[in-house]
Parts: sequence; structure tokens; C-alpha cells
Amino acid sequence: MLLKLFWGFLQVGLFTFGGGYASLPLVRQQIEQGGWMSPEEFTDILAISQMTPGPIAINTATFVGLKAGGLPGAFVATLSFILPSVIIISLLAFLYRKYSELPAVQNALSGIRPAATGLILSAAIGIVVTAVFGAEISGLLSGAALPGPDVIMLAMICAGVAVLRRFKAPLLLVIAVCGAAGGVVYTFL
Repeated sequence: MLLKLFWGFLQVGLFTFGGGYASLPLVRQQIEQGGWMSPEEFTDILAISQMTPGPIAINTATFVGLKAGGLPGAFVATLSFILPSVIIISLLAFLYRKYSELPAVQNALSGIRPAATGLILSAAIGIVVTAVFGAEISGLLSGAALPGPDVIMLAMICAGVAVLRRFKAPLLLVIAVCGAAGGVVYTFL
């Protein structure tokens, strides 16, 4: 198990570009291949990872490792996830410092931005579909019969986005209010 976690999260760390959110589709893929948790559990872990201090991707790797392999699994998943970044960013920092003004470098960075944006959007859509429909995006795209949407979940998502964007409410406050509201609503429904 620890070797599978190491290899899986090493790949995620090695092939993720664009930050923590961009890694989420690759993390989800590793979870599916390893059978470490359900899509619903992954969505729950993402919520917990978002509201705990630290980068979401590292938090997610730690929680997945903990679920799949206990405390040693958490350590291995976290370490293997960050190892490629530490090596690559050290090398790139040296090269960027030396060659950052070259047009080829600037053009390459311009090409990476849309790919990273697409990865983030893909992760966001997958998370929303899992939360609202209780099914994976593949089920939605395949035309398979899906359960009806959870309108309460959809309303909470929309309200949370609106409050964050329109009123610039503190993220922790929105998370706490949505968590409390979800606890009350889903307890009595």
C-alpha cells in the first residue's frame, strides 16, 4: 500500500502544473485507480482540505494517505507529492533567474496558463457534479440515468459563491455557516 501511495502521489506531484487545484483531477484519478475511497469521500476530504491551514493539494494528499495507509500512508503520500516540486522548483528557480527575459521563456509561460486554467475548471466541475448529483462527471457525460440534483446543496453552493464574490465575506465564515446550515438541514431531512 505504501509503495502504491508513493508512486501514485509522486506521479501527481511530477505531472501537476498550475497549483493545488490543478492537481485535483490527477489525485482523483489515483484514488479511482487505487480504490482508496469513494467519490463522495473524496469530495468530503476536499472540503476538509480547503478549510484546514495549508495548501489544498498537500492537505488532500495527507488525508488520502491517512485514509488509505494510516499515519505512515499520510507521511508517504505527502512526501512523495512534494518531492518532485522541491527538486523541479529549485532547478527552475535557478534557470528562471538566469533566463527569464528570453522571449521563448515568456512564450512557454503564456502557453501553460490556459492548460492550468482548464485543469482547475475540470476539477471544479467534477466536484460540483459529485456534490449536487451524488455521481461522478463520467456518469453525467455518458447519458446514464442520474439521481435528481440535490437542490439544497446547489442552493448552498450558489449562496456561498455569491456571498464570497459579491460581499467579499471571509472564507472561514462562509465555510462555518454552510457547515452549520448543512448540519441542520441534512439532520432533519
